[in-house]
Amino acid sequence: MTNGRLLWVDDEIEMLRPHILFLEKKGYEIDTATNGADAIDLCRESSFDLILLDENMPGLSGLETLMQLKELTPNVPVVMVTKNEEEDLMEQAIGSKIADYLIKPVNPNQILLTLKKNIHAKELVQEVAQTGYRQDFARIGMQLSENLTAEDWKELYKKLVFWEMELATTDSAMNGMLQMQKEEANLTFAKFVRKNYEEWITNPDARPLMSPDIFKRCVFPRLSAGRKVLLLVLDNCRFDQWRMLSAELSDDFDIEENLYYSILPTATQYARNAIFAGLMPLQIKEMYPDLWVDEEEDEGKNLNEEELIRQQLARYRRRETFTYHKVNDSGAMDKILGGFSAMAAHPLNVLVINFIDILSHARTESKMVRELAGSESAYRSITLSWFRHTPIKDLFRRLASEDFDILITTDHGSIRVNTPTKVVGDRNVNTNLRYKLGKNLSYNPKEVYEVKQPKKLLLPQPNLSTAYIFATGARFFAYPNNYNYYVQYYKDTFQHGGISMEEMLIPLISLKAKGNR
Repeated sequence: MTNGRLLWVDDEIEMLRPHILFLEKKGYEIDTATNGADAIDLCRESSFDLILLDENMPGLSGLETLMQLKELTPNVPVVMVTKNEEEDLMEQAIGSKIADYLIKPVNPNQILLTLKKNIHAKELVQEVAQTGYRQDFARIGMQLSENLTAEDWKELYKKLVFWEMELATTDSAMNGMLQMQKEEANLTFAKFVRKNYEEWITNPDARPLMSPDIFKRCVFPRLSAGRKVLLLVLDNCRFDQWRMLSAELSDDFDIEENLYYSILPTATQYARNAIFAGLMPLQIKEMYPDLWVDEEEDEGKNLNEEELIRQQLARYRRRETFTYHKVNDSGAMDKILGGFSAMAAHPLNVLVINFIDILSHARTESKMVRELAGSESAYRSITLSWFRHTPIKDLFRRLASEDFDILITTDHGSIRVNTPTKVVGDRNVNTNLRYKLGKNLSYNPKEVYEVKQPKKLLLPQPNLSTAYIFATGARFFAYPNNYNYYVQYYKDTFQHGGISMEEMLIPLISLKAKGNR
């Protein structure tokens, strides 16, 4: 089996015979041509994995040959080989999308390296990733048996996301091992949350950063330092999705990544209102009853965010003016870009962007969207495509030339659910698949985090007998009535509201435009 088929184009090809013999011994099949016209004819007749192209040949020049080869075989990497080190020539070749650029005289190992890089890179990257995770697998397993802190869990989750993205393009058994380890980690994480959550809520000074702390600990200090702040809330954005977006921003921004803990339930009504109010849900309901909407009410649950921000600023006696915008489509973003100068006159600007949450719900409800986002990797890919091809990218282009402190965060993440757990309740029980609240709920207590005294967690309690239950791991709640249909419809959908690393350990990103260092 050949390592690859090459075409080497050079008017002095006979002088390169020792190089060709070296590569043939390494398992490569090599065709040759002494001019551009013959090379083009060969490419019409045969397929090649890579083309080595001399820049200085009689007849068609290397660059002219390159242009025709790119039209004929756009996906075949072309490596330019030349004696000419002029910058202008390099720029033209790079602009024509060459794969590499080698300066004569070349030695065999140089050529072998460029072949490895351009033909075998994917399989080599996969092999290294698989070997790396295989070595890390035991270390992660050992960590899961230790008494991890809140900070330890953040670092462990970052590591799992790293390996998930490194292994995303492989079909190896390592993928299955990683998924099993993530499931084990999530069950251990749920035990950690059960053990510590009440203490976090009752002792806010000793807890990790959580939803109600974002303004006090991240936004206000920047405002006090005289900085303009843009807080961008990407609804329902997981850390792995952020990692896809970060590559698009790294050229223009210095990026500082962190994670923080969403409150429970990991749902917009609770977690996002907690961010904007700087309070836990029960505190919002008691202090601002007109701004809190209970589960059973039909009114929208996140219609009062601007007023909650205003009230939080007032509570902390802050006098900064601010703008608030909620973006549900490209038209809304176009309006923001059109009024950017007026917006930038305010010290604080808050943008809520709902695309990822809309995508998550559409994936559940639409068979076509479910097929497009059929896997974790595809779900990330659609998020990246949205970012690249909508006005959100234009917003960041504009921000790259402005002197803002940019904070990007979310209210919660989501998890792909696969294991149903039965729950029974009356008709007033809420519809969320990852948490339930109501009276006389019936469930398996071993499969949930049950909260029989919601006020201890500063959660509203519509009735004295109201309890909350939260799904853990990749479980989702299903009713016994029409059970099989319900399970089939919701299995492998992305849901939120419960306890998992994906839902609770969420990105908090600081960006600074590189032009304003």
